[in-house]
Amino acid sequence: MDLPSFPSSTTLILTFSLAFLILSTGVYGTTFTFVNKCEYTVWPGVLANAGSPTLESTGFELSSDASRSFIAPTGWSGRFWGRTGCNFDGSGSGSCATADCGTGQVECNGAGAAPPATLAEFSLGTGGQDFYDVSLVDGYNVAMIVEGTGGSGMCASTGCVTDLNRICPSELKVGDGDACKSACEAFGSPEYCCSGEYNSPSSCKPSVYSQMFKSACPRSYSYAYDDPTSTFTCTGADYTVTFCPSMPSQKSSKDPTPTTTTNGDGSMSYEPGNNMGSQTGSGSMVMGSGSESSHTGSEAMLADGSYLAGLAMGDSTRTLSASVLHSAGLFALAAFILSFLQL
Repeated sequence: MDLPSFPSSTTLILTFSLAFLILSTGVYGTTFTFVNKCEYTVWPGVLANAGSPTLESTGFELSSDASRSFIAPTGWSGRFWGRTGCNFDGSGSGSCATADCGTGQVECNGAGAAPPATLAEFSLGTGGQDFYDVSLVDGYNVAMIVEGTGGSGMCASTGCVTDLNRICPSELKVGDGDACKSACEAFGSPEYCCSGEYNSPSSCKPSVYSQMFKSACPRSYSYAYDDPTSTFTCTGADYTVTFCPSMPSQKSSKDPTPTTTTNGDGSMSYEPGNNMGSQTGSGSMVMGSGSESSHTGSEAMLADGSYLAGLAMGDSTRTLSASVLHSAGLFALAAFILSFLQL
């Protein structure tokens, strides 16, 4: 009687190795790493959009020069921000001077940031492009950049490296310069909030204040209907969110503070200080609603493909990172195993 034949141990090992390699690619989602380059502690807040799962933490302490990473599943969308001037006791109870989420705890537990707050917004693709931005629609409280690694496509770094608190007009300034309000938050009028009769791209135009934000941080969303070049895309990347990245050199205290003046015809004009020169970095996207109405730049960007205009702003390098080479290596190994099994 002929005994049934079984695959050799070598074949079984190769088969299981191939299965592991195939299953291990793309399973773990996207890694977000938070880095604090500020000279003070920052307490990042995390808010998942409706329909997206809560991540490992919704709020945590990040000391100066510290970092922390966690993984978001494919298709996740939400926002991150940095809280500053926080005071929490041993039980984790307390509050923050800027971007507080109002829970009275370190964890934000599904609550968003109270404006003013610099926001990093993400919508991760399910096999396709990720969309991300840094938004000043809800004002500004801390410098921030977003950098993608290991992806393909534009994958431009984006954010706002300028310290807007130092150049914030007095009518937008919070406290002693802890944060800078949006015009919507400061005045509440429809033309600044893009609400009511101004609730469309054709009727809501950039104000003198949003132009100030845009001048300082040209890649960031400055108001609800900002141009699509403030949205960035990448496929299959991991992302690093850095607070207080390499800041421009500190200006002399004699530099004039930017001011807004009312002209004879009732219109307003903006006069920047000397420290409003060109700056690197800054970007944004389009997801949740902010105090100046919800972002709609993404819909426009998706409709006409104008996100390619972001290439004109430079800073969109397409280098092969280690993780891209790693993925290529995995597929090459899988192909080798398949060819071996066919021998």
